[in-house]
Amino acid sequence: MNAANPWLIAIDIDGTLVHDDGFLSPVVIKEVQRVRELGHHVVVATGRAAANAIPVVKDVGFDEGFVVCSNGAVTVELDKHAEHGYHVREVIGFDPRPVLSQLIEKLPEAHFAVEDIDGTYRFHKPFPAYALGSQNVETPLEQLMNGEVSRVVVLSPEQDVNDFLAVVESVGLHSVSYAIGYTAWLDISPQGVTKASALEQRRKALNIPRDQVITIGDGRNDISMFEWANQGGGYSFAMGQGPEEVRKAATMVTASVEEDGVAKVLSGLEGIIYTHN
Repeated sequence: MNAANPWLIAIDIDGTLVHDDGFLSPVVIKEVQRVRELGHHVVVATGRAAANAIPVVKDVGFDEGFVVCSNGAVTVELDKHAEHGYHVREVIGFDPRPVLSQLIEKLPEAHFAVEDIDGTYRFHKPFPAYALGSQNVETPLEQLMNGEVSRVVVLSPEQDVNDFLAVVESVGLHSVSYAIGYTAWLDISPQGVTKASALEQRRKALNIPRDQVITIGDGRNDISMFEWANQGGGYSFAMGQGPEEVRKAATMVTASVEEDGVAKVLSGLEGIIYTHN
């Protein structure tokens, strides 16, 4: 079925679609499938690398369409016949050396990793098992500097989040875009590349009006897509458990991920569309 006036609905994965332990609620799956069957375009937009995002996307019931990965630096198209279940449609890269050099000096105890443009990871200290793609290799710190990458990841588990934020701000990072998670975790993308920039490309390709956009997320890396939706006259929903600055950036706050906040937004979609018109 095709909606006469379809909307673009962008949904984050971690803390939004799935719980911290990876649990995906059947209620959420049901609502995502319902709005897709109505003809609306649901696009998953995540900080995860494609290899880590696709299993969740498939669990939600997607077998076609596009997925925005690596905070907008990578966009893939699902294809069940492809070797890994998808084709890479866009990768945007940058030279990691300038930013890594500064961060290593400021955060000597941190864990650093880079996502190469082929989707593999190189890291110099261990990361949580779920954090990096299935293809990753440990390398000396100096070797992280080499080659073009689509993302730099910094984890500083022993550090207070506010102290971490202060260090990151002191570095400046003007030449790249960055987003910070709940803990002392930093994702660094190419200049101007965010979930919002990649979603705008999808919106144009689908010919969806700017004001027929809904975004749902819980983290600081979702603020860019909230602002994008708001500026175009659409709607943004922050998950109830998100940090205060994330909730403030959204049009509205829904229930937490444990309370199926995504399902609550989507179950009210017809009401949103009716009042919008």
